[in-house]
Amino acid sequence: MAQRPSVKGVADVVALIDRLGKISGRARIMWFLVFGGLFLDAYSNAALSAGLGPMTAQMDLSSTQISVLTATAPALAIVFNPVGGWLATRIGRVPPLLIAKVFAAAGALLAACAGDFTTVWLGRVLVGIAYGIDFAVAMALLAEYTPAKLGGRLNLWQAVWYMASTSNLVLALVFFNLDVGEDIWRWSVGSAGVVAVVLLALQWVVLVESPAWLASRGRLDDAVRNLARIYRINAVAGTPDGVTRAATTAPAIGFRQAGLLFKGDYLPRTVLSSAISLGQSMQYFAVGWYLPVISLTIFGDSFEKATVGSMVFNAFGIVGGLASAYFGRRLGLRLSSATGFAGVFVALLVMGLTFGKIPTAVAFLLPVVFILCHSAGPGANGKSIAALSYSSDVRALGTGVTGMIGSFGSVVGLYAFPQIKDSLGLGHTFLVLSVVPLLGLITCLAIKWDPMKAEVSPDEAAAAHGPAGGTHAGPAATTTAS
Repeated sequence: MAQRPSVKGVADVVALIDRLGKISGRARIMWFLVFGGLFLDAYSNAALSAGLGPMTAQMDLSSTQISVLTATAPALAIVFNPVGGWLATRIGRVPPLLIAKVFAAAGALLAACAGDFTTVWLGRVLVGIAYGIDFAVAMALLAEYTPAKLGGRLNLWQAVWYMASTSNLVLALVFFNLDVGEDIWRWSVGSAGVVAVVLLALQWVVLVESPAWLASRGRLDDAVRNLARIYRINAVAGTPDGVTRAATTAPAIGFRQAGLLFKGDYLPRTVLSSAISLGQSMQYFAVGWYLPVISLTIFGDSFEKATVGSMVFNAFGIVGGLASAYFGRRLGLRLSSATGFAGVFVALLVMGLTFGKIPTAVAFLLPVVFILCHSAGPGANGKSIAALSYSSDVRALGTGVTGMIGSFGSVVGLYAFPQIKDSLGLGHTFLVLSVVPLLGLITCLAIKWDPMKAEVSPDEAAAAHGPAGGTHAGPAATTTAS
């Protein structure tokens, strides 16, 4: 009988998972259930976006109220992205995901039953808390569930995002044809609560704690048990290695240790992932999120036309999101982000210079180019590159901080777009926003780190040179690749 491998720390867990050629069985079900949380985050955003027009008419909202309402969820995510990362480091990856679903369900129900602006806003506060916690933790957990050779698949979250947006738009059309009137937004927002409850039940029953996190806490017996439950990997718990002993006796990674992300080899990785996350969120939430508004301008003043137009745009987002895994694997996350930023820059520049002066068919193609370049490049990579750039002990904190910076970009995009649009008009707004992808492109060309091209994983490097909380700020410089 073959001797079972011994697990002495995180590096051994990562090595066993990395040997797998595919994700199958329970692991695949769990993988998609974690993605389900990201689906819910996008669905909740799309629910408000699709129903914004009817809600504005029913409640007679001002442009400032619209800006506050749309920016609330990402504003709360600025705070709760790192909170989610902190929770995932302290209590595990799975519990925060379940907590997030509770907040999401409560927020959707509160907003759907609201009779005034304040109550809708309070509902969005709860949704923002859920959004912040879920996204930070989900990407860290997905990275730990996934073999290194399949790391590019994390980019599929972008396709999931557009699928969720499209699903809500389809549902909005169904409600529209049922003649529910201006209450259509209530049905749209309320349906997100149903999705949250279903996901809560499924994740509660099926999800299993990350073996990598368990090993990082010195719980090697539990790590081995979960390797068997998830992947059917039969291993035995060995004597904890030096890194594991040091990690379990050192103070737990928390907000005070966030400075580790800005030291040593982690510094360029944090700057790069933060710049991509910030740039992609600003350009998407300023332009992509307002596609129904843009569709009204292009296709005419009709809820059905605007919704169908948005669905078509989102279909290209799905295509780009699916393609992002391929481009991430072939080009690396850095260069695919740079290419995407370049395409978005050109699209926004042309949209701004030609808006209102070209035929409808051409005007339609420009947002398509925007969505394709965004979703195939920085849109997907903004979350994935952070999840793959850090060792397990600081991964959740790293994705949380990067998500916080991305959420700040979302707030700026959501709040600034209607304000700039009212002041300058839609065409000039596109020109102003073109600065965002240009800066993203420059950053991607200046910093050479790419986790898809690294010869040694962050966890393996940490095992060789000490935990992040020890004498080394991060993996050895030899892991950096261009």
